[in-house]
Amino acid sequence: MYQRLYFKRILKFPRPNTPYPLPFTLYPVSHMTQLPQTPRHIAIIMDGNGRWATEQGKNRLEGHAKGYETLQEIVFAAGEIGIPYLTVYAFSAENWRRPNDEVGGLMELIEHAMLEQIRSLKEHNVRTKVIGRLNELPESLRDALVQGMEETKDCTGLTFTLAINYGGRTEIVDAIKSIIGQNVTVDQVSEETINNNLYDPELPETDLMIRTAGEMRWSNFLIWQSAYAELVVTQKPWPDFTMDDLKAAIGQFQGRTRKFGAVVDPN
Repeated sequence: MYQRLYFKRILKFPRPNTPYPLPFTLYPVSHMTQLPQTPRHIAIIMDGNGRWATEQGKNRLEGHAKGYETLQEIVFAAGEIGIPYLTVYAFSAENWRRPNDEVGGLMELIEHAMLEQIRSLKEHNVRTKVIGRLNELPESLRDALVQGMEETKDCTGLTFTLAINYGGRTEIVDAIKSIIGQNVTVDQVSEETINNNLYDPELPETDLMIRTAGEMRWSNFLIWQSAYAELVVTQKPWPDFTMDDLKAAIGQFQGRTRKFGAVVDPN
């Protein structure tokens, strides 16, 4: 059983009462959603919380708490920009190997954050979804996640997806098991069949994958959905990631030519 830790002692969890102010200079917000190269689906590997904490002389849980503050800002900013889908890697299937106190602290932080932010998510018209093996999570956390999804299901703005106890390979394995259970013949199996049996078949392919803290790995995140994703790696750890870094990553994406295996005429 994991050790419960109380993040309220570490820092406060602010709830924005007004839409996140946008210091947007790359493109006007009114034009951004009209650009053909604007990513429809952004995925983020939020790496570097522990290293940030160590460099600050703090414990790793304080790094995760600071990372939560960053996530809150980025979610509401992405919604204001007009990004339709944002998916973040909150807890991987491999993260159970970490020390018990860190795992327990993360479980409690995610639970607290979901319950704390439901009202703000609804105010910002953000629909919340969760992917991963949720049946393996603590019951109180599952209940909080279900409550968040249920109370925001009618929101029509940004779809914000938390990947919790998630692994790209396990998602594909679970999809195959589901297909086998449907008595589908070999000839009936296609990419569409697999996609329809993923944790969230409505989640579109990833356009832009952002990874913080300088690591050049995919880390088993959305590996089916991200076959043609553009990768942007920042040197900043996640707690230091800002709106300026988000718009810089979008700017890199907009400057690239996406070929999808074809030859593109530069003219």
